[in-house]
Amino acid sequence: MNYNHQKINYKKELEELFMKKQINEGYYEGERSLFKGHDLALNDATFGNGESPLKEAHDLNLEDVVFKWKYPLWYAKHVTVDNSIFETMSRSGIWYTHDIEINNSALQAPKLFRRASDIRLNNVHFADAEETLWTCKDIKLKDVQVNGNYFGKDSENIYAENLNVVGNYVFDGVKNIEVHNSTFVSKDAFWNCENVTIYDSKISGEYLAWNTKNLTLINCTIESDQGLCYIDGLKMVNCKVLRTDLAFEYCSNIEADITTNVMSIKNPISGSIKVHSVDKIIFDDPEIDPKKTNIQIAEKITQEGA
Repeated sequence: MNYNHQKINYKKELEELFMKKQINEGYYEGERSLFKGHDLALNDATFGNGESPLKEAHDLNLEDVVFKWKYPLWYAKHVTVDNSIFETMSRSGIWYTHDIEINNSALQAPKLFRRASDIRLNNVHFADAEETLWTCKDIKLKDVQVNGNYFGKDSENIYAENLNVVGNYVFDGVKNIEVHNSTFVSKDAFWNCENVTIYDSKISGEYLAWNTKNLTLINCTIESDQGLCYIDGLKMVNCKVLRTDLAFEYCSNIEADITTNVMSIKNPISGSIKVHSVDKIIFDDPEIDPKKTNIQIAEKITQEGA
């Protein structure tokens, strides 16, 4: 058998495959099955067992595609995915990829995005978002459902609208994030962040936003045991703060307008807090000067240590 001739024919077949703009009902197995594929429109395709099927690929339109195995889109560029499924074992699926849009899709695998950029997600559901969207940048999220811990860690330049997250430690260490009309059920949400602005949203979970710089909350509802502490540059506009105690500890440069009762305020460093009512104000750190924080209230309070 002429193996060189067979090798040439196989190479020619691959080249012809990659030249096709439309491929329907394809089934692919084996490692790197469409390695460096480009200018492809895949419809009703299934990627079975085999790692990295579209590694180094670019200019892809994927519709009604099912990914069943690991690392499907690494080092890819200019990818659009519609009405598709990333099954559980397609974990660590989209790393080091640039310019990807996913619409109307179910994402079941953990660790899906890592060190990727220019990401647009519309109407997608993360069934297991553990350690997903880490160290990514330039992200737009609209109508996204997330279930899992440590979503969005250390990412930057994020815009989110109608994002609903159930999972702890969401957006730890992010920079430059704007959120609208969203809900977070999360312990330790928005820790160690910089430049966070949240509009018309609800956040429930203890220890909200510690060690963050420049946090703005507008028309938001907060419920957080010992929430909003160790923040430099906290602005709150027309916010509700429900069942929240020991708030504002070691916060500086506060500008807060709160329309509800706060259970207790403890050791704020500086700024202004307007509140409908507060059950208790605590100044018990001798290094904190209570005069540097102007607390305006509508109802009588109990103050300790002032």
